[in-house]
Amino acid sequence: MTIAKPDFIEGIAKGMAVLESFDTERQRLNATLAAERAGLTRAAARRHLLTLAHLGYLETDGSYFWMSPKVLRFSGSYLASSRLPRALQPTLNRLSAQTRESFSAVVLDGEEVVIVARSGSYGAPTRVLAYGLHLGAGLPAHATSTGRVLLAGLSSAELSHWLKGRTLPRLTPHTITKTSVLRQRIAQVRKDDFCFASEEHELGVQALAVPLRDMRGHTVAALNVVLSGGDHKEEVLRRDMLPLLFEAAREARALL
Repeated sequence: MTIAKPDFIEGIAKGMAVLESFDTERQRLNATLAAERAGLTRAAARRHLLTLAHLGYLETDGSYFWMSPKVLRFSGSYLASSRLPRALQPTLNRLSAQTRESFSAVVLDGEEVVIVARSGSYGAPTRVLAYGLHLGAGLPAHATSTGRVLLAGLSSAELSHWLKGRTLPRLTPHTITKTSVLRQRIAQVRKDDFCFASEEHELGVQALAVPLRDMRGHTVAALNVVLSGGDHKEEVLRRDMLPLLFEAAREARALL
């Protein structure tokens, strides 16, 4: 959304930028690193870090800062109040119990997709991926199956705006980094109504995703299954997993 300039509180925006500077790549930041990541001066970053520590959202050893458990209040409030995770959790758990694989529900947030619900793992061997697969984890939209499904749900104008001037980082040798090629892949996703991605986000990881639409036909999230270790062929996943994903999406539609 856009707001009038007098309504914009710059201090809050800067403070949130500092808080968002912490991620899986950098769990501990000093004032210099936070300034670089948040686009602030070192002095401003230091004041925001100290304020966030004073409020209990960060912990510090005097030089470096890291997130405290208090930040979980935000995610806890979202998960408790948002209808989407609560509606989808039983479906995700059922799929996981049925297949012993890991399923997630994901939404688009700027240049990333964010996991808002995730199944448990029923006896399947799992490992933590480089960028994490926990609730609230942000993954690059251009290199993930869910990201392409969600981008395919945008209008042509919205997709062009999303792609305009965007750099697509290379995460593996298989990552698509040209916007023209990504646009073609997204067009194919629109046609197929699903997306298979292999080793673009992390080597050894394949994923299959379908859109989750509400009763008006709008794509509000994506549902995917992620498999790591071994070479999972697309045709095998399509045969074994795609019908389950499509059926789950149809069942969830009335809940969204």
